[in-house]
Amino acid sequence: MLAKGDKFPDFTLPDQNGKSVSLADLAGHWAVIYVYPKDDTPGCTIEGKSFTALKPEFAAINAVVYGLSADDVASHKAFCDKFDFTISLLADTETSLLKAAGVGQSEYKGTAYWDRTTFLIDPKGVISKVYEKVDPNGHDQAVLADIKARQTATT
Repeated sequence: MLAKGDKFPDFTLPDQNGKSVSLADLAGHWAVIYVYPKDDTPGCTIEGKSFTALKPEFAAINAVVYGLSADDVASHKAFCDKFDFTISLLADTETSLLKAAGVGQSEYKGTAYWDRTTFLIDPKGVISKVYEKVDPNGHDQAVLADIKARQTATT
């Protein structure tokens, strides 16, 4: 698993609208990339709704939020449309970024899934914090507070 101080891996992945997003697009912004197991499941829905609700607060502090899973673009689009998400969801169907970031896998009732993990990336593309085995309830608030604290510490 990547750790604090590591450079986040370069990537180019499509979002729910088929638009390519790459690491270069995040330059100059704080970025939150949260890994979630599967579209349209309870915890993943909580996380998507929470980050969507706080999107203006993240934008106000020069931060962008992206969800990441192995689901495809069509699944992401349906998930976003169903719950009116305004954040972007990245489709890593080949699991290249998930593997490069060292995200772990677990199993539930015989089905493997990617562990809920969040990477907080600074404006230079360096990982500022890794959150493992995330509880989706209140996670958005904790990440927002951590970005604000890091910005305050550097001013």
